Amino acid sequence: MLELADIVRAAGELYQQRHGPTLLPSQRRALRDIAACRTAALGGHVRACDHCGTRQYSYHSCRNRHCPACHGDQTRRWLDRQRARLLPCAYFLLTFTLPAELRALARAHQKLIYGLLMTAAAAALLKLTADPRYLGARPGVLAVLHTWTRALLYHPHVHMLVTAGGLRGPDRTWVPSTRAAFLVPGRALSRLFRGKVRAGLRKAGLLDQAPPAVWRQEWVVHVQHAGTGAKVLDYLARYVFRIAIVNSRLERFDDGHVTFRYRDGRTGTTKRCTLDAVSFIGRFLQHVLPQGFAKVRHYGLFSPSRHDLLAQAREQLIAASASPPPARVPIDPAPVPAPEISPRLRCPACGIGVLHLVETLLPGGRSP
Repeated sequence: MLELADIVRAAGELYQQRHGPTLLPSQRRALRDIAACRTAALGGHVRACDHCGTRQYSYHSCRNRHCPACHGDQTRRWLDRQRARLLPCAYFLLTFTLPAELRALARAHQKLIYGLLMTAAAAALLKLTADPRYLGARPGVLAVLHTWTRALLYHPHVHMLVTAGGLRGPDRTWVPSTRAAFLVPGRALSRLFRGKVRAGLRKAGLLDQAPPAVWRQEWVVHVQHAGTGAKVLDYLARYVFRIAIVNSRLERFDDGHVTFRYRDGRTGTTKRCTLDAVSFIGRFLQHVLPQGFAKVRHYGLFSPSRHDLLAQAREQLIAASASPPPARVPIDPAPVPAPEISPRLRCPACGIGVLHLVETLLPGGRSP
């Protein structure tokens, strides 16, 4: 299967020759790590079959958070943790989008603007949900930053998974949202969000670099019901430890051009985009985040410092929906089956033997 690493190895050096002076340290590191991913440059280990003697070479992954070939296990662990944290209630999905007029500013000051985008969205939401006219309570908020469209174009926005209810008042009583399909008014939320971004830019001394007209237009904040939140969580998990594109969307790489597919958000149809390799790498690299930037953040009841509130909310929701447990019927314990050999350790050549570790490969070695 075609991988992003194949394209980076073939055209990454040419890209750096053309655009090296403009590359950020995080982008240079992403190119270097992805090119070395699962190669002898990072070392690895050798396993041999105890039946037929077949030797299997496995090289280490780069673990760069932007590599689409890494983090499968880490993503599953993160998803399991977030599922365990979900409260047994309804959810809303909110999307806060940075206007196109501010995207050049965001490119030039990524760490600052991305952080401001997330904090301004959270502050605006928590201010409205605290208003007694709407929710009058503190909800749980999971926020994830994305910077891309399906076609890999630059489009900074924040997705927020928000509980349809929260804890209210000093007695910390759980209250659900007043209406099943309503959390807070979208227009009021977008204007409050706009004002907080403007205040943040003024504080950072960047307000004069923003076009004045952007403060007079309506900003896009989308609010929709998200059921139990499970499907939204599955979607967000795909890009928590990688960005923009997965290898399965890459279709061809020939004559120096890359073709990848994407789903059109308006029509729902599958489309294809073909770019020369250097342009494709550039489109990918614009989504590499600054080193150390936290793209996943928790607010309200989900804040790391409010475990006590989260536990209280969970207890109240469980108590409100609890039903008498069914009577337990004693059953005989089933026999414990013998442990099975993991498919990864079964020899792919003979299908009989088991692969055992026989050698460790140091980084920088030569491929067999």
